[in-house]
Amino acid sequence: MFLSRFRLNTARPGARRLLSSPQAMHAAVMSSFPGLLPSDTPAADAPRPLWRLDHQARAEVLLYIVSPDRPDLTHLVEQAGWPAAAAADPQSPGWQTRPYGPLLDKITAGDQWSFRLTANPVHTIRRNDKEPRKITAHLTPVHQMGWLLQRQEQCGFRVLEKPADRRLLPGGTTHQGKHEHHGDRYELSVGGLRPLSFDKAAASGAGGRRRAKPVTVVSVTFDGRLEVTDPDALRRTLTQGIGRAKAYGCGLLTLAPVARRSP
Repeated sequence: MFLSRFRLNTARPGARRLLSSPQAMHAAVMSSFPGLLPSDTPAADAPRPLWRLDHQARAEVLLYIVSPDRPDLTHLVEQAGWPAAAAADPQSPGWQTRPYGPLLDKITAGDQWSFRLTANPVHTIRRNDKEPRKITAHLTPVHQMGWLLQRQEQCGFRVLEKPADRRLLPGGTTHQGKHEHHGDRYELSVGGLRPLSFDKAAASGAGGRRRAKPVTVVSVTFDGRLEVTDPDALRRTLTQGIGRAKAYGCGLLTLAPVARRSP
């Protein structure tokens, strides 16, 4: 497995086109692997390329990729990077790729890490028993946090809770009706709500003509701290992702050493 990072040159038209279209970005990421054909369909439990965009600042956008194979991002440098700078220094092709194995191998139960995850929190609803269930996005932070907390055990970690002296509320939670508001209980924040709407080509039947099928994906970014409870499950999570819409930049969880707090 490999972890790659590429900084987009947001002043270039090619970068703006990729940032405006999750389909185009997905195609660009998948084109980074010479041995991966467009028609290839990996097994459901097989590692596949995952990607995420981190909007650090208005003019700083980083693309992270976790993949089974080492990518070649030359085409991204040409379209959305700094090709002249890359050509001037052969040792710096315009992106960084590191083996992911050393980090995966060092994960042990009880370890604590900072994490970031961009995901597509959804649930199924129906208005009555006669209607089929419909997949719908969670739109409020309390429900988005609940979506992640419901999955933490199967993903091999638990989100850390704040010490009592750092909670605004004694228990860290309040209740509104049947819903528990736990935003102050956990070392967890959610933001960056991004509704992505685009047209997805779909077969229209006779004549082989195609029509545009509208698609909407709501993504949010979680930042927090976790403790490893099941190293093998967490390794699967890191290499296979969490939730839906992985082709559109969702599901990639990354870890970083826990920063020391000031006394």
